[in-house]
Amino acid sequence: MENYQFTVIIERQPEGEYLVTVPILPGCVTEGRTLEDARTMAADAISAYCTSLRKHDESIPVESFDE
Repeated sequence: MENYQFTVIIERQPEGEYLVTVPILPGCVTEGRTLEDARTMAADAISAYCTSLRKHDESIPVESFDE
């Protein structure tokens, strides 16, 4: 299995929860009650998203992290 790196944006919401988005994976959005929970949920969401892409014979987007 290949390893991928994705930019994850975690934003604290006014209600206190954390909203998580993965810009290169459209629609990959989740949330968590705590920052730790948000990170765990992000990993789960990314895994499920990539599993779905593979299942449908679609390629997984690759980000460029060149400086």
